[in-house]
Amino acid sequence: MSDTMRRTRPVTGARVCTIVSFVFAAIAVLFFPIIFGIAAIVLAVVGYGLGDRVLGRWAIAAAIVGTVLGFLLGYLAYS
Repeated sequence: MSDTMRRTRPVTGARVCTIVSFVFAAIAVLFFPIIFGIAAIVLAVVGYGLGDRVLGRWAIAAAIVGTVLGFLLGYLAYS
């Protein structure tokens, strides 16, 4: 029976930071990129620094892209 059970790793603070960073990056595309984008970048860097290296790199990239897209969409909407 132990062969069929999956071993799961406990969720760490680093993983939580990177996942929340992805969520904030998605929110930053449509709402308040100056707030959610910067928060996403900070959380991604914190998650990377705490040890979530692989997902942290993706979170940093997604946070930067989400922030830039949010600013571009805001500029296009108000110009």
